[in-house]
Amino acid sequence: MDIAHFVFGLFGNAFGLFLFLAPIITFKRIIVNKSTEKFSGVPYTMTLLNCLLSAWYGLPFVSPDNMLVTIINGAGAVIEIIYVFTFILFAPKKEKLKISGLFAIVMTIFSAVVFISLFALHGNSRKVFCGFAAAIFSIIMYGSPLSIM
Repeated sequence: MDIAHFVFGLFGNAFGLFLFLAPIITFKRIIVNKSTEKFSGVPYTMTLLNCLLSAWYGLPFVSPDNMLVTIINGAGAVIEIIYVFTFILFAPKKEKLKISGLFAIVMTIFSAVVFISLFALHGNSRKVFCGFAAAIFSIIMYGSPLSIM
C-alpha cells in the first residue's frame, strides 16, 4: 500500500507542477508587452497562500507522512512568488499597490497560522488547524478567478 501511495503521489505532483506552470504563457506575454494589460494578480496571490499553507501542513511535525504535499506545494509557492513579483513589476501603480497589499496580507495570514500552530497547538489539534486553514484558503484560491468578473 505504501508503494502505491508514493507512486500515485508522484503522479499527482507531476500534474500539480504542470498546473503551477500553466500561467507561464500569460507571464511571457506580460514580460514581452511590459504590461499586465487586463490580467488580475489576485489568483496568483491566493494560489501562493494556498501553496504556503499546504506546504506547511505537509511538514512532518504538522502532518506525518505527507512530504510529497510539502514538496509540490513548496515548489508551487516558489513559482507563485515569481509570478506575483513579475506581476507587481509590470502592473500600473494602482494595481501594484493592490497586489502588494494583498501579498502583505497573504504573508501575515501565513505567519499567523505558523505561529499559532507552533506555539499554541500540539499533536492532532495542530494537524487539524493547519489542514482546516489550508482547505479554507484552497476554496478561496479556486474562487479567486471570479474576482475578475
